[in-house]
Amino acid sequence: MGEINPKKQTSGADGDNGQGKPASVRGEISRAVIRRLPRYFRYLGELKDEGVEKISSKELSVMMHVTASQIRQDLNHFGGFGQQGYGYNVANLYDEIGKILGIDRRHNLILIGAGNLGRALAGYVNFEKRGFFIRGIFDISEERIGGEIRGIHIMPMERMKKFIEEHNIDIAIIAIPKGAAVNAARVVVECGVKAIWNFSHVDLEVPEDVVVESVHLSESLMRLSYNIRFAENQDLQLPGGD
Repeated sequence: MGEINPKKQTSGADGDNGQGKPASVRGEISRAVIRRLPRYFRYLGELKDEGVEKISSKELSVMMHVTASQIRQDLNHFGGFGQQGYGYNVANLYDEIGKILGIDRRHNLILIGAGNLGRALAGYVNFEKRGFFIRGIFDISEERIGGEIRGIHIMPMERMKKFIEEHNIDIAIIAIPKGAAVNAARVVVECGVKAIWNFSHVDLEVPEDVVVESVHLSESLMRLSYNIRFAENQDLQLPGGD
């Protein structure tokens, strides 16, 4: 399955890799670093809205419960952005991480599945604030076809291929049962879509040049359940016990 495969290099304390090259030209950045980038972006956005102009890695670490060295290491993969004795310019770092995440440009999406989950996704207006615009919704239900969600028309699956071609769609959201999801993924890939946000309970097999981000909601709940159980077991242990 295709995965995000950005490049990295070893960097110094101020984002210098010792070779004078941008930090994205070689090597592979771990998915753990990639997962932390949206969180940095969110916290910096809140600081920006509050009028904060600069922040140190230590101050940011206290807010995010991530070590200051981890923050510096993560950011140095992409060039550093900080100044010794000053810290980070909040607005600049916010913009730079936005560029790294690719949300400094518009993305056109389609949503496959207008059931409860699909409706919830289509109704989330913050996607548009980040540059993600759902252009069309597709479903097989005769009851749903012809309707609208926030002004976006629900169309039959038969119209999807032509719609993708006409509207320069680069991301497909799949929110349908796993039996139909495999075929839907095949169709969008054949139409040239290079990224899939997958909410179906199946691991999609796609070409290497297609990126899939799968969200399994039940797995997240099971991890939460495990953490509850682990915390309960810790409370039950007596001091000095094995």
